[in-house]
Amino acid sequence: MTSVFDWLDTRADERRRAGLTRQLRPRRADSDVLDLAGNDYLGLSRDKRVTGAAAAATLRWGAGATGSRLVTGTTEAHIELEHELAKFCGTQAALVFSSGFMANMGAVTALSGKGSAIVTDAYLHASLIDGCRLSRADVAVMKHGDVGAVTHALKTRRTERALMVTDSVFSVDGDLAPLRELHEACRAHGAALVVDDAHGLGVLGDGGRGAVADAGLIGEPDVVTTVTLSKALGAQGGAVLGPRRVIKHLIDSARSFIFDTGLAPSSTAAALTALNLLKEDPALPERVREVALTFALRLRDAGLKVTDPAAAVVSVLAPSPEQAVQWADDCRASGVWVGCFRPPSVPDGISRLRLTARADLSDADIDRAIDVIVKHAPR
Repeated sequence: MTSVFDWLDTRADERRRAGLTRQLRPRRADSDVLDLAGNDYLGLSRDKRVTGAAAAATLRWGAGATGSRLVTGTTEAHIELEHELAKFCGTQAALVFSSGFMANMGAVTALSGKGSAIVTDAYLHASLIDGCRLSRADVAVMKHGDVGAVTHALKTRRTERALMVTDSVFSVDGDLAPLRELHEACRAHGAALVVDDAHGLGVLGDGGRGAVADAGLIGEPDVVTTVTLSKALGAQGGAVLGPRRVIKHLIDSARSFIFDTGLAPSSTAAALTALNLLKEDPALPERVREVALTFALRLRDAGLKVTDPAAAVVSVLAPSPEQAVQWADDCRASGVWVGCFRPPSVPDGISRLRLTARADLSDADIDRAIDVIVKHAPR
């Protein structure tokens, strides 16, 4: 029957009318478009030392991991990367997954389950939301940034075990979670704190050690951190960092680790090399924060509505989804690629351009980007 998917056409029409259709936009390897849409915060994805390490690992280990981490998908590079990540971030151990999405899914589902409770921030990343949905735990969603609501939910829960799950830097507006206060609430009420530090690693904290370190929570026995290797480290993959017994439990229990093909050796070697470059140049995180602040201040001076960047993400509000799309398209046509976030990707329902600062942007790049964004702003 050809009618079984007719409902998809109805949904597509609804999205078109609401200005919410999406499309793939392949980028060229030789493009001269200025990229402010990706998450290559430190500009390391094209660093020849990083790409060279990826190429060498491919020649040595092959194009793929060939199997799950527990079968044939673990190489010496995976073990070294886990050791160096844990050492850098000040945790007992780390476990590398094929993506940050899989790392979040694994951490949330394996550390909760039926008979436990999860308290979350309302602006949680989709990977954490999906982990909560699959966890079979009692999930309570709190107002964004509301420590009092989190405290009350933890205090009044009916389960023995509980997690509080949050992003460190929220991916839409780039604002920072109150991690110290959340940790205090968790410790007072016997809960673990799980923090997705995808946008904090390489940008915040001493030498780029992340938002968890910046909040003074490094090495705490009741804190688990997830990170991605695809943003500041310019590679691919994700990892969970925390107490050694937590990592051992994930190896034995996290389905997104056990049944997923391991991270490709090329990405593993690239991430390890990028991490070493970050260690060698601790000024990189300072530069990316400086660029983000410059974007925010100058765009605000030009009359645009801009959020205050806590890390590398700068959000510029748009009047409507349609105008946000047109604004982004016009910028791209003028040589500046910016992100365009619309409902349902944005929890507050407000469309915006999303800019990502990079440590390798020159002053001329910044001037060019600001001129284009301001020129094409909706009037």
